[in-house]
Amino acid sequence: MDTFGKYLTGELPVLEIVWARYFFHAILMTAWLARTRGTSFLHSKRPGLQLARGAALLCATTLMYVSFAHVPLADATAVQFFAPVLVTVLSVIFLGERIGVPRIAAVLAGFVGVLLIVRPGFADTSPYLLLPLLSAVILSGYFLMTRALSGPQENAATLFNTTAVGAVLLTIAVPFVWETPTWPVFAMMVTIGTLGALGHFCIVQGFAYASASALSPFLYAQVFFASIYSVTLLGDPLSWNFLAGAAILIASGLTIWWRENRTRR
Repeated sequence: MDTFGKYLTGELPVLEIVWARYFFHAILMTAWLARTRGTSFLHSKRPGLQLARGAALLCATTLMYVSFAHVPLADATAVQFFAPVLVTVLSVIFLGERIGVPRIAAVLAGFVGVLLIVRPGFADTSPYLLLPLLSAVILSGYFLMTRALSGPQENAATLFNTTAVGAVLLTIAVPFVWETPTWPVFAMMVTIGTLGALGHFCIVQGFAYASASALSPFLYAQVFFASIYSVTLLGDPLSWNFLAGAAILIASGLTIWWRENRTRR
């Protein structure tokens, strides 16, 4: 999905790409929910939290797509994956969870990994790498809200509200920047929304059965595939600082996950 998104930043305004990501996602998810759940997905016991979660994802997505226009896909994706590490920090602050020295060390190591990729102060470092970092901060809150909303009573409403509000807001805004796409480009726009709908359906279902920290390692597969697509499809090279930083980030996330599961056992 992000590979298509980065390619389209050379064809269309970023706002139009994000609109496609949300609009087609919302259409597909609403049609599926209406067929399988009736109108139950329109009702939520925690509407405020649902709206906050949707707004968080909209902000994080927009920041990422703006960064795609300026930095390699793999770099932006790796920086954004500081989010699973931040989930641990926010779990302590907002959920009262307790963490030991190993997980604190893993959080600090994850921060070092981000610094290696972003390299603040270096003349050749793009300031646009700060956008995925801000996206990671917002996304960690999104994950915690998804966790808080997990369960059979809220699943349908969570799937709907993931993109519903954003789709409405973006549909109002997109006419001001609209550029008519070619048919191949339009097909990519539809594909972005379709993949987004499928991906978020899987994420919400996963959170219904496991905690955010337990699922974090599986999300790191995105860094792996983003690196492959970045080189093979987009022609972006992988720098040494990216490889080192991404390895540290992934290792720190896996360490947190291992400690979490060890504590449970």
